[in-house]
Amino acid sequence: MTADIAHAATPPSPEELEPVVTPDHGPRWHRLPIVHQLRSSVGLQRAMLVTGLVLTGLFVLGATFAPLVAPYSWAQLRDGHGLFGAQLPPSSTHLLGTTVGGYDVLSRVVWGSRTALLTIVTAVVLSLFIGVFLGLVSGYFGGWLDRVLVVVADAIYAFPSLLLAIVAAIVISGGQSSMWNGILAAAISITVVFVPQYFRVVRSEVVRVKSEAFVESARVIGSSSARIMTRHVLRNSVRTLPLIMTLNCSEAILTLAGLGFLGFGIEPSSAAEWGYDLNKALADVTAGIWWTAVFPGIAIVLTVLGITLVGESLNDLADPRLRIRRAAGGKRAKGRVPDEPTNQPEEAR
Repeated sequence: MTADIAHAATPPSPEELEPVVTPDHGPRWHRLPIVHQLRSSVGLQRAMLVTGLVLTGLFVLGATFAPLVAPYSWAQLRDGHGLFGAQLPPSSTHLLGTTVGGYDVLSRVVWGSRTALLTIVTAVVLSLFIGVFLGLVSGYFGGWLDRVLVVVADAIYAFPSLLLAIVAAIVISGGQSSMWNGILAAAISITVVFVPQYFRVVRSEVVRVKSEAFVESARVIGSSSARIMTRHVLRNSVRTLPLIMTLNCSEAILTLAGLGFLGFGIEPSSAAEWGYDLNKALADVTAGIWWTAVFPGIAIVLTVLGITLVGESLNDLADPRLRIRRAAGGKRAKGRVPDEPTNQPEEAR
């Protein structure tokens, strides 16, 4: 009995106090973006995320390694045997057939992914930097500048992105765009439309963070406004931006495709573009030539679907209520911990 009392009075060892291993306590690479969300998802949520990642990964790989994947260049009309020929059906020589202009459909689809990826990167980078900067300055300093920027951001929502894209394409290149002019026209229109989103998200977070105690302490010790904004406020105000970036990428692809479909896109000799190919395939569809329109359309649908699934899945996983419900249910199902109240945040438990 004395031994039992001594054993009960002995404090538990560090090993006994070690928490149950969960995705948050695993190896460091488990906490990487996307990896952490993938391990935290279950059921339909995980299926959506995996499907989106696969489709997005294929799109990025195709764009990155287009010279290796595509059998021909985007504007190539002949090989060693002569001209390709127009509107040829799918065959061993041209797996997806040829267009009315005599281009290889598979090559145009693969090279079109590179054009779309460049448009996404350009548009998101411009929107991110401009929106974050304006939101940081507006939320931190406030005053008349904040009121003016908020009114301007609200007014921009009244302009459709495709209309801005058409105007930008005409202003930049008169509607006859080279590769970079077409990408820049679409990127500028998307930047103008999505800057208010980044601005509002960052501004609201900055307004909340700037009243925290650690910001007041930085002011007391004499830190400059620039240092406080960049080292303390900004780092705690951009956590939700990856979700917005993911959801906005699909809009960039649709805007570029809309420009090309309406005739304000990129010339076929400058770069491959899915919307332009769809425009040129309209007459083919009525004549029973389906392959010139189906494959560029499938490329647009699958790419937008993949990026949207990733964005929606990350948005759901960022919801603390869904995350708590999943964690509590998973623990009870596996018998790792006994039932406990779930009305507290996961971090508190």
